[in-house]
Amino acid sequence: MRAIVIEDKQLVWAEVPDPEAAEGQVVVEVTATAVNRADVMQRQGLYPPPPGAPDYPGLECSGVISAIGPGVSGHHVGERVCALLAGGGYAERVVVPAGQLLPVPAGLSLVESAALPEVACTVWSNVVDRDRLRSGQTLLVHGGGSGIGTFAIQLGAALGASVLVTARAEKHERLRALGAELTIDYQNHDFVRAVHDYTDGKGADVVLDIVGAKYLDRNIDVLAVEGRITVIGMQGGRKGELGLGKLMAKRGRISSTSLRARPVADKARIVAGVRDQVWPLVAAGLVKPVIHTTFPLAEAADAHRLMESSDHLGKILLVR
Repeated sequence: MRAIVIEDKQLVWAEVPDPEAAEGQVVVEVTATAVNRADVMQRQGLYPPPPGAPDYPGLECSGVISAIGPGVSGHHVGERVCALLAGGGYAERVVVPAGQLLPVPAGLSLVESAALPEVACTVWSNVVDRDRLRSGQTLLVHGGGSGIGTFAIQLGAALGASVLVTARAEKHERLRALGAELTIDYQNHDFVRAVHDYTDGKGADVVLDIVGAKYLDRNIDVLAVEGRITVIGMQGGRKGELGLGKLMAKRGRISSTSLRARPVADKARIVAGVRDQVWPLVAAGLVKPVIHTTFPLAEAADAHRLMESSDHLGKILLVR
């Protein structure tokens, strides 16, 4: 089969071995996949795939099951699915652990569903499963215009939280339409002051951060008492100084997570939580995939250039 592989930090078409389903796995004939920041980092040599994952990028896909391995029940050849992957989505076919399969949500096309698995699993596992966001609380999302950000806005709003975001000014109108109550131009305004002004000094109960070191100290400043910070990206650096005194005074918590390298069983647990708690919101139209544009899979290099520019809003899809 063919796949998009990385050669000298470039994306090129190449022949690769056909995948075969082992115990507990299925093979999916890929219809669409999505570009994630992790794919760009992998191409740049900064984010190698975990052991056992394909060498080529792609952390999610949609398609049709073409083969089923031993020990798999409840799925059949020809079934339309979307899936969370450890890699390999930029290909004609990919092997998927059965526990990482999701049904195509009601009302969505097969292509549209490729925009959901990675962001849904990332946001739910952090904001809901780990940080226990509840109705009436305040969620601050950094990078509101990203795929993660546009999904987190909708999920937070659907859960009854007040969602505040940082983003470029030109994206604010779209983000408010998704459910953001306050949009902050991080290039020209202090998000700490803006959040405290909006919340009458209380601050944010949950902070979902893709920036990392650059925002570490200010994230503590913006935090409410007993608030939670989760760092899921390091676009603003990997090392920062942590003000433990400030964090302790707020009885706050800071953690960092990644999804790709988690054990298969943990990913299956997360996928099950998304299926049970998030997919009904998608079916009801309360959470929708936000797709900026699509590219043919063969034009993945152009899609990466768009991702690196940060001029997009929502997801960038690659379609076979």
